Amino acid sequence: MQILQKLLPYSLRLIANVGLFATTASVQGGALPELPQAKSPVTLTAASDPVSGKSEFRYQGNNTPPVIRVQPGSVLNVEYKNELAAQSKEDCFGHPCMQMTNLHFHGLHVSPNAPQDDVLDMMASPGETLHYSVQVPPQQPPGLYWYHTHSHGESYIQDLDGMSGAIIVEGIERYVPEVRNMRERILVLRDLVLPNDGAKRKVVMESVAMQTTHCGAAAEKPEAAFTVNGTLRPKIDIAPGERQFWRIVNASPDLYADLEVDSRSFEVVALDGMPLAYHDPSIRTRSMSHVLLPPAGRVEAIVTGAPANSHATLRTRCFDTGPDGDSNPAMVLADIVSASPSTLQSRPALSGSPVYSTFSPTTLKRVEASEPQFVVNFTEDKQGFYINGQKFEMNSGPMLNVDVGSLQHWRVVNSTKEVHPFHIHQVHFLTYAVDGKPVKDPVWLDTVNVPYGGNVDLVMDFTDPIIRGMSLFHCHLLKHEDKGMMAKILFR
Repeated sequence: MQILQKLLPYSLRLIANVGLFATTASVQGGALPELPQAKSPVTLTAASDPVSGKSEFRYQGNNTPPVIRVQPGSVLNVEYKNELAAQSKEDCFGHPCMQMTNLHFHGLHVSPNAPQDDVLDMMASPGETLHYSVQVPPQQPPGLYWYHTHSHGESYIQDLDGMSGAIIVEGIERYVPEVRNMRERILVLRDLVLPNDGAKRKVVMESVAMQTTHCGAAAEKPEAAFTVNGTLRPKIDIAPGERQFWRIVNASPDLYADLEVDSRSFEVVALDGMPLAYHDPSIRTRSMSHVLLPPAGRVEAIVTGAPANSHATLRTRCFDTGPDGDSNPAMVLADIVSASPSTLQSRPALSGSPVYSTFSPTTLKRVEASEPQFVVNFTEDKQGFYINGQKFEMNSGPMLNVDVGSLQHWRVVNSTKEVHPFHIHQVHFLTYAVDGKPVKDPVWLDTVNVPYGGNVDLVMDFTDPIIRGMSLFHCHLLKHEDKGMMAKILFR
């Protein structure tokens, strides 16, 4: 390990010299980059890198997507310009990408109708501009959300290129007051595709100490390494015993992040933007030795600095995606280095009391004990990916209609030999059983892993009157979504 640490700066310089990275990823290997911050109104541009042809977001003259900060009860206005090249250099499953694009405000409890979180009818061709006016409800759970493109057939490539960014809904200190005075870290995990050249590939893999032994049941070789805020293996400084507030989003289109910090635990405050206390005021934090984030998953947690002169890392563990899945090896995401205590970062606190949305245990148990009102069945073959035997088409009708105002029991069945993360737009759900066995500490999520050959049982929260219109649910492995594993749902 000491030899690797000495070689790391040289390795990073070598990577930069051979030009492995798109313009959206830097190779500093130094301090964790701070991300630009934005508030409504936001002007965001989709553009093509003139050298690589890869797509990217541009904001205020650079290609680092901003963290968009909003308050509950406010309106998020986004002007989104499509300035992608008319002719794409990239391949979207056997043909040149069409360069269509739009935005999805992942996890927000907002309307699926235009001009809000509409990914079906709001679509921009090169030269066109979309105007979003997203009404964030006063009762929106404060936490970490994210935005990314959602053009069917092109979602995977655009997300792989880095067209994504974090959204912070302010006010989480209402639920966990101590985080207000902690240093906030926003970490966006994205992919660096490993090069085909063997020597260059080895440099990247060694620089992140990527596991080279067989990992899980998948026969595929590793395809990508994680970057953090566009940088391969940055350094995160934290003083011994200092408590920092880390907010992490897995923005990869298909890599799982099973996060852990050497010899430390996460004091988890929120998952998928939902404070643990939002549905149960008696639970403010939960200690977890590691946290599995599927693609699109988020965690917000307090991390405590290790003793002085000790070496620690933020890493992802090996995750078994199944015999038909992709390799998901262990690797180091960032080095955690000792530093002087951070300057106190007191953020303005929102006025008012925290908003809670509680369901009685009796009500939840009744829904859980009922027969599923809807079953989602994931299947696949050589021709594509399916939900309940149907492959998604843009002109498809809704697979089901839901009357707003109720809780429903859904079961998601994975009849394949690889894992699939289930996601539904607009709402969160309670994951209470996996393979028929009760979950010890059930949590509310908007994206959940469904084990291969297994199933999960969910309490779907369809009680919000704001959610009316045509929406979507799908697998959040974006290759699978692009190839048909998605369906429409009409909230009425």
